[in-house]
Amino acid sequence: MPIIVFQHGERVGPGRLGATLRDHGFRMDVRRLDLHGPSGIPPDLDNVDAVISLGGEQNVGEPHDWMEPEARFLRAAHERELPVLGICLGHQLVAHALGGRTAPAAKPEWGFEVVSLNTTGQVEPLLSGLAWDGRWFQAHGQEVSDLPSGAALLASSPACKVQCFRAGLRTFGFQFHLECDRVMVDEFAASSGDSLARLGLSKSDVAAQADRHYSMFARQADRLCVNIVTYLFPGVRRVAG
Repeated sequence: MPIIVFQHGERVGPGRLGATLRDHGFRMDVRRLDLHGPSGIPPDLDNVDAVISLGGEQNVGEPHDWMEPEARFLRAAHERELPVLGICLGHQLVAHALGGRTAPAAKPEWGFEVVSLNTTGQVEPLLSGLAWDGRWFQAHGQEVSDLPSGAALLASSPACKVQCFRAGLRTFGFQFHLECDRVMVDEFAASSGDSLARLGLSKSDVAAQADRHYSMFARQADRLCVNIVTYLFPGVRRVAG
């Protein structure tokens, strides 16, 4: 079976991560849970090779009929030691599924913020080749407030302690949007006027940030995506031929 990808909204697809997976011969089975609800979640882990949970406008704890079933699926995949990757909302869902906590961020992050690898993150193979202090695209008002028991913190920003964590052997969460290309960044800003206004920003402010920082962000994000397919998914079956 291809990699299961849980998508939670129209503008939060797999982006550059999906392109990298495709270019390296992986197949994805994208499930739009915001459209199809819990029926989009596989009934079991038979033939499931890996799971990716993407971002979304929803928050952990809201009464969406698919959210707790997805969390149970993520926990089951983790317990089977399958590769599990969460991004933004997915990052928070993975932490929640494994016993961590999420909460409203004291300071929401929007735009290209500096994320710093700690000493554990600096020697983490999945993060090899990344700047120890790099700008990553952020768009979140919630955060992981408490890590799951035994999870390792890998990266933080001034406003958000848990930017990246590892749990067990093959489960990773990323608060920042490593998957975004420039079109996705612009679409995020265009559809988030109210959230930006509450922070004193506009979509033109985000565009100006992108003009300054996107080129380096893209190089870092492409490297991280290649690391993911190289180190996290090496045992996943690829398309034959």
